[in-house]
Amino acid sequence: MPRAKKRSGRGGQQGNVQPFSDEDSSIETLSHCSSLSERTSAAEDAGESEEMAQEDFQYKLKVYIDSTVDKSAKTRQGALDGLKTAMATKILYEFISERRMTITDSIERCLKKGKGVEQCAAASLACLLCIQLGSGIESEEVFKTLKPVFKTILNDGSANIQARQACATSLGLCTLVAEDDIMDVYATMECFESLFTHSYVREDGSRPSVSPQITQLHTNAILSWALLLTICTGSHIRDIAQKHLDKLPRLLENDDVNMRIAAGETIALLFELIRDVDPEFDYDDWESLCVKLNALATDCNKHRAKNDKRKQRSVFRDVLKAVEEGDFQSETIRFGTERMVIDSWVRKRTYDTFREFVGSGMNYHLQANEFIRDVFELGPPMLIDSAALKAMKSSRLERHLYNAAAFKARTKARNKFRDKRVDVGEF
Repeated sequence: MPRAKKRSGRGGQQGNVQPFSDEDSSIETLSHCSSLSERTSAAEDAGESEEMAQEDFQYKLKVYIDSTVDKSAKTRQGALDGLKTAMATKILYEFISERRMTITDSIERCLKKGKGVEQCAAASLACLLCIQLGSGIESEEVFKTLKPVFKTILNDGSANIQARQACATSLGLCTLVAEDDIMDVYATMECFESLFTHSYVREDGSRPSVSPQITQLHTNAILSWALLLTICTGSHIRDIAQKHLDKLPRLLENDDVNMRIAAGETIALLFELIRDVDPEFDYDDWESLCVKLNALATDCNKHRAKNDKRKQRSVFRDVLKAVEEGDFQSETIRFGTERMVIDSWVRKRTYDTFREFVGSGMNYHLQANEFIRDVFELGPPMLIDSAALKAMKSSRLERHLYNAAAFKARTKARNKFRDKRVDVGEF
């Protein structure tokens, strides 16, 4: 039998229970106030926890920055990788702009005194730093410090080959973001030309003897050269087409699949640009080039790996359409509630370069990074609150009903075939 509830009175004795009194009313009011204060306290706690998380994150970044000058190469490498991950996944403009010269000095030191992997990480971090700062005086100051170091490593035949490959890529992107003089852009392009032209098949048909690692260096150089080609003036594009359009097809005979693909995409890009400048442009060796591109688009050589052939055929089908018809296979990129159409070789080359450094954080930067949004003409960042974002998503019930309907239709379709099965008897 349940016990009667006790209500303590004076002296701890049991008191009479009243139906309702002013004292109870005050207690109820206090209860509501207590509930309200608990909710307010929870909101304050959430704000405080978020602020503490932000402080912890910034503290880690400061530790990373300090660790880039550590005596241990392993510690420096970990610090560079930590900064790279942070810059690729978050917008840190205010934090970085206050410390940009400190970070720049660390990158310069790692490039000059580091070895191999550390130099590669420092070169990538330089690009992410420029992407964070955007196109302006701050990134120009960073690049003026690092450009001579990039070019020195790039042109030094005795330097680590991985570091040279990384500098070839980083120099191209940093030039696109931070270079303020178009003549300096052309000078950097000539620096790239002095590299990848060594992979050209000679006029007598003989092929230069180039190691796979040097071929990768030349591949990175031609891709960076193509990236800077997207910001050249019309007159300079004419000069480049006259100088290189007859020679670039020689790279299509290279043994390395990545070099062939890079050369094909660069040819398509150059055709797109020159046709924008001169719609009546006529290439003398057009038929021979189309024959080469068609052969690569339908390549069936048994001595090549299946994945290489599949990737090559896919790319060169698009390249052939670009050269023959001036067509481009558009692609839609979705991020958040927005979408962007890659509808030209210029956009493709630019998007692929940014994505190489930002990686999985590309969609986030497309949403929030003002510089990248400006590059792709997306306008200022859209501010959408969590309630609106939640309203745009389908509810759990809607997803369940859709999956149930799809399952039912799939089951019906399969049953039609199950009913028509024929039993196979034994001989």
